[in-house]
Amino acid sequence: MKLVSVNVGRPRPNPWKKGPGATGIDKRPVDGPVAVHAPGPKGSGEVGLAGDRAHDVRHHGGTDQAVYAYAREDLDVWQAELGRPLADGVFGENLTTLGLDVNGALIGERWRIGRDVVLEVSGPRIPCSTFQGWLGVDGWLKRFTGAAVPGAYLRVVEPGEIRAADPVEVVHRPDHEVTVALVFRALTLEPGLLPRLLPAEALEEEVRELALRRSASAGPDPSP
Repeated sequence: MKLVSVNVGRPRPNPWKKGPGATGIDKRPVDGPVAVHAPGPKGSGEVGLAGDRAHDVRHHGGTDQAVYAYAREDLDVWQAELGRPLADGVFGENLTTLGLDVNGALIGERWRIGRDVVLEVSGPRIPCSTFQGWLGVDGWLKRFTGAAVPGAYLRVVEPGEIRAADPVEVVHRPDHEVTVALVFRALTLEPGLLPRLLPAEALEEEVRELALRRSASAGPDPSP
């Protein structure tokens, strides 16, 4: 398991949102080491990689969305389906990985990258209108959502430096079955799954509150 590339955003005007503004979805591979740090709470635009930032500060960035990872294997599947090349970073991911089950990762799972950096899986990426406009594929949000391979957001547990080709090691897997893909399905097309997320202690707080409300209103989950 390793990093194929480490990608940071090049700000560009965002014509896919109302009003003036920029987007950092255009991420490109970086040569050499990139510093990784914990960005602090959402709202400032700070993210986990030096040279990158979130421009929609209400919905992106902060502690729980410090770093975004997507698997090269999943990009290759989309590349074949769309019939066009998809470069590393094109989905707006900071880390393009190889050999790592990103969507099957457990919430709270920890990855050591290179010598120093440890990241913790916090949840899935939820697609937005900027992603739709950037890809320029009709019906992209529906298609991406239906596939349920969203990639993972991560928190920074131990800072340091990373670079392309660094090894990735899963150093902790919590004792539950709540995966990135399960959380994504619960937050999008299958809200009945929300109560099943509660065993994951490392859920984002907003997701936990949503799951608790759903659990209280629905009663016991009859699914096996």
